[in-house]
Amino acid sequence: MPLVIVALGIIVLLLLIMKLNMNTFISLLLVSTLVAIGLGIPLTKLTEVIEKGIGTQLGDLVLIFGLGAILGKLVSDAGGAHRIAVSLAKKFGKKRIQLAVIIASFILGIALFFEVGLVLLIPIIFEIGLAFDLPLLYVGMPMVATLMATHGFLPPHPAPTALVQSYHANTAYVLLTGLFVAIPAVLFGGIVLNKLLFRIMPTVYAHSGSEELLETKREFDGQTLPSLRLSIFTCILPVFLMIFAELTTDLISMPALIKKIIVLIGSPPAAMMISVLFALYAMGIRQKRSMDDLEKTITKSIRQISMLLLIIGAGGALKQVMIEGGVGDYVAHLFKGSPLSPLLLAWLVTVLLRVCIGSSTVAALTAAGVATPLVGSTGVSPTLIVLATGAGSIFCGHVNDPGFWLFKEYFNLNLKDTLKTYTVMGSVLSVIGILLISFFSLFM
Repeated sequence: MPLVIVALGIIVLLLLIMKLNMNTFISLLLVSTLVAIGLGIPLTKLTEVIEKGIGTQLGDLVLIFGLGAILGKLVSDAGGAHRIAVSLAKKFGKKRIQLAVIIASFILGIALFFEVGLVLLIPIIFEIGLAFDLPLLYVGMPMVATLMATHGFLPPHPAPTALVQSYHANTAYVLLTGLFVAIPAVLFGGIVLNKLLFRIMPTVYAHSGSEELLETKREFDGQTLPSLRLSIFTCILPVFLMIFAELTTDLISMPALIKKIIVLIGSPPAAMMISVLFALYAMGIRQKRSMDDLEKTITKSIRQISMLLLIIGAGGALKQVMIEGGVGDYVAHLFKGSPLSPLLLAWLVTVLLRVCIGSSTVAALTAAGVATPLVGSTGVSPTLIVLATGAGSIFCGHVNDPGFWLFKEYFNLNLKDTLKTYTVMGSVLSVIGILLISFFSLFM
């Protein structure tokens, strides 16, 4: 019965968002209320449960998301993103241009949310395509594959970071293992699959992209751009700090006070804060940008994630309702002793939610409410179940996915062609991801 109620709730959510075009945040809160009532949560506790879900879900994620958005925007507005992409393109040449795009997108994708990365990288991708006389979609698909993979598998992106908390996993372990999943998936999807699609439907790749949307792109003076090394270091600094802290404290014996300081520095909020402070100097003061200009950059970056934070909080409310209503425990009991792998179960649940809801982050957070009890009851690796859920969250992005429409408009595709490219890419990456994760489960 609990699963029927949840399924009906998801159907209502789908109707509200897709058919009635209701705001996702409001839809999630409304469905959370309806599902809570259906699961028998007392009306006197309803507000408390929803508030708990929102508060628990956001917590220090507000810091991570906010600081991550600021970091990405500082690097972009200073021309650091432009420097990275163009420099790599020149070094790799036309034959290996796809690999250059993947490397650049990986560097930037770690620090940027998917939609932000897409918007910021597409003008650069267009420049590279025009410079090498290549179909713009042919150059752009590796970027999309990389941004999808970083969004699904690597902290400090919203879904993986939130899942680390939900499953009580280790951020550094998720990040390191996630790289071993993301890199092969991106190489296959961004290069092999892209070339295959290009051969199968060359007319789709012949689209030139939306020149109208490119008219507002920012022009940079090559002489005043930050250096390549400085731009790359600024982007990867938070990742470096988190990995350094985890490996140092695990492998090296040290006084308790020093260990506490290193642990603090390596925590996601602190690592992001340190990186933002460094970026203010490296991408701001060092580039002779005024404090007023930097303030405008920071303000714009926060505006870009304001609704995302609300949606994540509402997704946490729905997850908490499912937990309080006993859905997770019911599913754990239902599949107890089942030959179905907990990793596959988490992936399948997330896939279904992703297809219905559209938002990869909300799908992952909602699925965590169902899969969390499996960690304790089956002994599955928290690291791998984080990645399995993340893999499911990038499957089959379609008309209820904001990134779908951004991709469609920028590359001037019709709906059918967008489904053939964007949707197929995400689905293939997701399947490759769960296959690799299942393989790693043999050793972890």
